[in-house]
Amino acid sequence: MDLFSQQLLSEFFACLYEKELEFELVPVDMGSGEHKKEPYLSLNPFGQVPAFEHGDQKLFESRAITQYIAHEFANKGTKLDCPGQPIAPLLVWKEVEAHQFDPPASKLNWELVFKPMFGTSTDTAAVEENEAKLAKVLDVYGGSFVSIQVLGM
Repeated sequence: MDLFSQQLLSEFFACLYEKELEFELVPVDMGSGEHKKEPYLSLNPFGQVPAFEHGDQKLFESRAITQYIAHEFANKGTKLDCPGQPIAPLLVWKEVEAHQFDPPASKLNWELVFKPMFGTSTDTAAVEENEAKLAKVLDVYGGSFVSIQVLGM
């Protein structure tokens, strides 16, 4: 299986390592626009990283890829699902992560990690705004995880 990426993506590596899977990381030269040309566009028609190839199966979008790995290799490595447990709470919290946690966290990564790497200035107003948004999400996480049993644990 091949994981096409421009950088190390911790969620993929965590999933692949937990499932004890062998894989090849295929670097993508985004500086030269490799992600906007064939053959990469045949893997991700939006021209974005990541993309994932396993046999004839081609996937893009990080959450879809990790869900595929967890499902396709359910009997290998660490169990990443909870059979017999209600799926509704899992689905809700996956959506919360995608739409509430990830946007401010990604903006903070851009401002605090990537902009300095590229030699551009950090926007302190954007940092403050997204820190506040992220703090609200983490408050909800803290209160909710104390009051419910998550993923059958």
